[in-house]
Amino acid sequence: MSEFTLRIDGMHCGSCVRRVSQALASTQGVTVKEVRIGAARVESNQQTAAIDNAISSLSRAGYAAHLDSSGDASPTGN
Repeated sequence: MSEFTLRIDGMHCGSCVRRVSQALASTQGVTVKEVRIGAARVESNQQTAAIDNAISSLSRAGYAAHLDSSGDASPTGN
């Protein structure tokens, strides 16, 4: 399994965290490790497909997301 962090725009409150968590939890091939305002840490055994699927799920939920390329596996933002 590999772990990666997604940076997520448009999250402002606990309700956003819940919606993002639900969107990611319903994404095939993705296990949610942690969601905070502005970021989510997820795990998958199919990294490339999982990233695309997770970003698509978040887009359908109304959030813009991108892979964190900084190498930091810890979600930040508050």
